[in-house]
Amino acid sequence: MTRRTFLAAPVAAAAASAQSGNDALRFLISDADLIYDKPAPRSEEGMPIGNGRMGTLVWTTPQSVRMQINRVDVYANNSYTNSFFERHNDYCGGCGFVEIEFGRDIFPDSAFVQSLSVYDGLLKANSVEAVAWPEQDVIAIHTQTPASVNLRMLRVENKYYGGQLENMVRDHVVTVQTRSHTAASRLEIRGDCIVLTQEFREGDYCCKSAVAIGEGKPRIPNETEIRLEAPPGLLLIASAATFDPKEDVAAAALRQLEAAATKGYWKLRDETAAWWHAFWERGWISLKSDDGVARNVSRNYHYFLYLMAATSRGKFPPKFNGMLWNTGGDLRTWGAQHWYANTSCYYEAIFASNRMELLDPLFDMYSGMYEASATAARQQWGSHGIYIAETSYFNGLEKLPDDIAAEMQDLYLLRKPWEQRSERFKEFASTKHPHSSRWNWIQSGEWKNGRWVTADRGYGPYGAVNHIFGSTAKIAYYYWRRYEFTLDREWLRTRAYPMLKGAAEFYRNYPNLKRGDDGKWHIHSTNSNESVYGARDTDEDISAMHGVTAVALRAAQILDVDRDLQAKWREFLENLAPLPTSDDPDALKPDGYPGPRVFVRGRKPVIKPGGFTPDSNSLPMFLFDLANDQVAMATFNASLRNGVGPQTNVSVLSKMAIAAAQLRRADAVRYMIPAQIEARVPERSTAYKGGAVLANRMTLREGPQALDAQRLGRAAEALHLALLRSNPPGPGEDPVMEPLAACPKEWTARFKLLARGGFAVTGSPDAIEIEATVDGECRLKNPWTGQLQRFAMRRGEKRTVRRA
Repeated sequence: MTRRTFLAAPVAAAAASAQSGNDALRFLISDADLIYDKPAPRSEEGMPIGNGRMGTLVWTTPQSVRMQINRVDVYANNSYTNSFFERHNDYCGGCGFVEIEFGRDIFPDSAFVQSLSVYDGLLKANSVEAVAWPEQDVIAIHTQTPASVNLRMLRVENKYYGGQLENMVRDHVVTVQTRSHTAASRLEIRGDCIVLTQEFREGDYCCKSAVAIGEGKPRIPNETEIRLEAPPGLLLIASAATFDPKEDVAAAALRQLEAAATKGYWKLRDETAAWWHAFWERGWISLKSDDGVARNVSRNYHYFLYLMAATSRGKFPPKFNGMLWNTGGDLRTWGAQHWYANTSCYYEAIFASNRMELLDPLFDMYSGMYEASATAARQQWGSHGIYIAETSYFNGLEKLPDDIAAEMQDLYLLRKPWEQRSERFKEFASTKHPHSSRWNWIQSGEWKNGRWVTADRGYGPYGAVNHIFGSTAKIAYYYWRRYEFTLDREWLRTRAYPMLKGAAEFYRNYPNLKRGDDGKWHIHSTNSNESVYGARDTDEDISAMHGVTAVALRAAQILDVDRDLQAKWREFLENLAPLPTSDDPDALKPDGYPGPRVFVRGRKPVIKPGGFTPDSNSLPMFLFDLANDQVAMATFNASLRNGVGPQTNVSVLSKMAIAAAQLRRADAVRYMIPAQIEARVPERSTAYKGGAVLANRMTLREGPQALDAQRLGRAAEALHLALLRSNPPGPGEDPVMEPLAACPKEWTARFKLLARGGFAVTGSPDAIEIEATVDGECRLKNPWTGQLQRFAMRRGEKRTVRRA
């Protein structure tokens, strides 16, 4: 053997091994592909492509490909609006409708194949291909035949024209006015490209978007549509958005179009594939079982990660109701506000997936509304710190006039009878959106004699989300959780600690938090999620206070700051009321309850009773790392009246599968995760296809044009916990890694995930390989011996624990 051969041998072996690994990963991830052998029956069942900032479903007619270009940073209004006070009529995201017509049947029902490769980020429909370029906001399409590309406005009512069609004037504007709000859509020809811009305005608010398509022969056939005659080959669709009224948003889109054009389609496709390949290498889950159920779980898991990468790389998180997949213009059931409970479905699973950058939009949005949240804490509740509403627009809650704020405090804190609201307060509320946590006591409304007349829910200042405070602490806890997974001290100092401190101080200074005769701190007149109004010591708030105060204290100790507050938080925790349980004679529970001691939703008094055990969609004690005892297990069992088995249903938003995994209930995990993925629906559901899973693995259970994958996010987090539990014994304590803690014995599992403490873990039935991403101590419960092992590891160091 020559020296060259000797040196080349290990290199060749390594390359072959890497290629083998890549092939195995491709095989695993490709199992999540979508493959249609007939056209989607409705646009909502099209295939999703996106780059995290812009996206669309892709569907076909016999002669065309259709899309609606959507973005995460396009909002028609913000929290200061007085124009969208009807439920569901506010909107966001939509930029323009695109139809690529080929003039002949190239997508017949017979011989039809449409596929989406989630490993490559590549969509194909017969001879047409498309990718969403990750580097810039461009969708690149390759066609083999000429096409007429129609770019159409999303709204056409109340139109006026900025030009004469017969003279081919190059600017055409259609403006829709909704009370004080205007949405102006403009068609333009710029060189050999066509452009559609939108400009939304109300008061000082401005948001603009643009869609640009090129290159070809442009023309304007009518007042709401612009057309490009494109040759075969590369077709590019770019988009842009801005809140700056002075920015030329069309120029921004055209710059991205030009950048993509210099590369050509095949280079764009290769770069897109390379980005996705690197994305998949960072984490994955392979499951097998004799019945094929486990394989379907991993298939849906990877598809969920694909959807998140395609929608969560922009300035704001995707809306739960539609994400980037709207196809019906501005229609979006549940409107443009963000519900934390729904948003959490998408993000709770991202930490362990080892893709922290997908969390950035969530953190950027909530950090971006910090000042608004601090103002809301003072104005609305007379407290300190921050108050993040369960439901609000992307910029938080609006700053109120002083007199409205003062009266709101008195009303919402029950210091002033609801019947004594001033006419000034009623008039101010009459143009506010009833989905907002600030105005959710408004039930509904109707037009009477030209005026919008509202009706109350009938519970005074209470609504489903009006007195929910736990969301503030839950969101802050996410910041702490990111620190736990990365041990990034700079993140803790600059991003996490301000949120943790703000949440802890809001609770500690809340006016209706008072010491009782028992010397304990008790909180009064708040909600337990959406089902219990006006209870004392709700499970939501007691869990939140115990959890967020403990981690705020731990963070302050790590950073060595706020020593005076540390003492106050420590005293507060020592004297805080415990979680409400059924052995409390004043607990919310059925009369004569004979069962075991379980967590309950709160204590009396209560304005609207609604439930006994914790809300399955919330389970706050599990989120805050408080559910580590027999009471938690008893609560879990009590919540499943019919036990667990093949018949078990798990609703879309439910965290019961997550609870099962946290409690190491592999027997329940086996049925509950697949059941949640299957999304079994009530027989009388009026949603499209009854709310059942569509061909693109999403559902429309939230209503028209509100596609969602919430259930997949919940199932993904449950799966992470089943395969790699790394919870601490309590909030702010050191995490303990427990691989395969709740993996069903019927499943064979291999995985690559991230654990709290800063450890990347690759697991199999016979070995666990741990790699330290930072210096630290690993606390491992050996999955085969049950023994707790502790060992220090340096960054980059690897250690393997094998089955004996």
